Amino acid sequence: MAKAAPRFVCQECGAVHGKWAGRCGDCGAWNAIVEEAPREAVPRGLGQGKGRRLAFEELSPRAGEAGPKRLASGIAEFDRVTGGGLVPGSAVLVGGDPGIGKSTLLLQVAAALSTQVPAAFISGEEAADQVRLRAQRLGVGGAAVALATATNVRDIAETLDAGDGPGLAVIDSIQTMFVDTLESAPGTVAQVRASAQELIRAAKRRGAVVVLVGHVTKEGTIAGPRVLEHMVDTVLYFEGERGHQFRILRAVKNRFGPTDEIGVFEMSDGGLIEIANPSSLFLGERDALGEPVTGAAVFAGMEGTRPILVEIQSLVAPSSFATPRRAVVGWDLGRLHMILAVLEARCGLALAGRDVYLNVAGGLRISEPAADLAVAAALISSLANRPVAQGSVVFGEIGLSGEVRPVSQSDNRLKEAAKLGFSDAWLPKSGGSRKRGKAALTLHPIGHLSELVAHFDEGLGPRGGAAEADAP
Repeated sequence: MAKAAPRFVCQECGAVHGKWAGRCGDCGAWNAIVEEAPREAVPRGLGQGKGRRLAFEELSPRAGEAGPKRLASGIAEFDRVTGGGLVPGSAVLVGGDPGIGKSTLLLQVAAALSTQVPAAFISGEEAADQVRLRAQRLGVGGAAVALATATNVRDIAETLDAGDGPGLAVIDSIQTMFVDTLESAPGTVAQVRASAQELIRAAKRRGAVVVLVGHVTKEGTIAGPRVLEHMVDTVLYFEGERGHQFRILRAVKNRFGPTDEIGVFEMSDGGLIEIANPSSLFLGERDALGEPVTGAAVFAGMEGTRPILVEIQSLVAPSSFATPRRAVVGWDLGRLHMILAVLEARCGLALAGRDVYLNVAGGLRISEPAADLAVAAALISSLANRPVAQGSVVFGEIGLSGEVRPVSQSDNRLKEAAKLGFSDAWLPKSGGSRKRGKAALTLHPIGHLSELVAHFDEGLGPRGGAAEADAP
């Protein structure tokens, strides 16, 4: 019998190659191709055998039956992101950078839920004594959480299927698990896919909640095959900057709730503390300065149903290089290039020969286009060396012609700004009733970006004729 040829599998996308290469031809990842043991038998089709006819059920619930009751942990920020709690029989994948606090958060969640269902923390990276030591530091050492160290998926699945098995199982991490029927090493594409499939199948059979911890690559995505995120019911990312104590829990997929909610935590010596009012936290350092500074604007943003106020900082400086530098932290670099082009082409500002630095304070990452106007205000303020009026919030989307477009949920943004003591709001001219913010805020509607530039005209110097030509 001929010997089976070796298989070389990309650990990023799962593509199979006939020989090793330094770069995957499918996804372009470098040093991601690993040799795996060949399959002993080629998968066959269904053949002539007959299957079993499916038994269909009605879509509407049966009389007298209620849907599965969610398991609310009592940690409000975690429950908000998951849509009100964990659903029995679901699989949750939590990813994040090393040391960001994934294990800490899930140990606190397991301790909180141990009063409702039997909870277990299964670690493939730490010994039970190490997990116990962390639990004591977090103040949950007395919780009824069962600890185990295991990496064999067969043993874990057998434990979940037992009659007295846990109703919540935290697996830390999926990259350390292995299926003994595969010869490849733990962490490879085949092992991660097979391990997750068996654990998810056991969770569905038993009606238990399985929470999988996933490592991330240097690009910030969960390591392993992309199909892993399709297999689970919920995908959560735990984000944060090492230099800040703030942590953001963000849902990117949720079959049982919204996918645009975030939870804000603060890392402390005693674990993660939930932040009920993130806006005051992100603006705390700004309030401590006592006086306005140039190049800073407060953006009234929305994260799901939650309004958040955050400071956007910019610095525009003369460049000593032929190609000016553009650096962004917490925002999209391509979006910044667009705003700079609009300011130069439609408003006549000279920005082509200047370095531009942009930062979202507090380590938060903003993705909504409503931040365009706040970014533009910060850039113009830095260029003119004149601060934005104290007590002002800014939001609005900018089009390529320089017009300021309306954004959603303007009333909620204004209400949050008024609650935190802001007095003025720079916002799009059209869109939104804005009834809730009228009593406490002075509104400054803007229809074209040149109207915002006009407020800083004294420090901008002479400009070209593009602004006058394009302004409405």
